[in-house]
Amino acid sequence: MSLGTQIVWLLILAVPVACISWTVTHEEIFREPRDFCIAKSRTCRRLFERKIFYLFTCEYCFSHYVAALVLLVTRFKLLFNDWRGYSIAFFALVWVANQYTSLYNRLRLDIKKERLDIEAKQVEVEEMQESK
Repeated sequence: MSLGTQIVWLLILAVPVACISWTVTHEEIFREPRDFCIAKSRTCRRLFERKIFYLFTCEYCFSHYVAALVLLVTRFKLLFNDWRGYSIAFFALVWVANQYTSLYNRLRLDIKKERLDIEAKQVEVEEMQESK
């Protein structure tokens, strides 16, 4: 594959990695298993067990495992056609996926802030109308 094609593949493959990582570690559908993992990551006696459970609560950590799975399924390599290509693709995929996640998180915060500002202005307008 040409370098341009590899970059396009990298940008596209990072989308499902980011999506899966975010969904498992933040969205309501996985809240109960995530709460269980949070509790176990704090209470297990062995360090290894605590770290395994923590993996399902951190989108950055979890994205490494999702990226490894995506590379295993797609056999995507970056720059080299051997193990070095997998290694570079792995870290690049994790990095791009986490950039997408950060961008998505920032967008959600901005939307939430705007929503709260609108609600505050609506309350202010209602209070002004009631005082008239």
